Amino acid sequence: MYYILFYETVDNYTEKRIPYRAEHLALAQEAQSNGTLILAGAFSKPADGAALIFKATSSEVAENFATNDPYVKNGLVTHWYVREWTVVIGGD
Repeated sequence: MYYILFYETVDNYTEKRIPYRAEHLALAQEAQSNGTLILAGAFSKPADGAALIFKATSSEVAENFATNDPYVKNGLVTHWYVREWTVVIGGD
């Protein structure tokens, strides 16, 4: 099953994330290495959020990512939520 983790971020998020970016990317790279994080990236024009797509047996994988993410821990993410996503075309 796929899950999308949505982030809504503070104003000037791209500038404010700089001190936490390396730690955030390390967390994301670890999730990608273990096969749970499929795609991830920030929205642009406006840069007001991000989406991360996980493949896992439950939403807990995406939820745990969010609660451990330095962007969330340091207040750059104002709201996050996870949606189960049914893939119709593509995927495995």
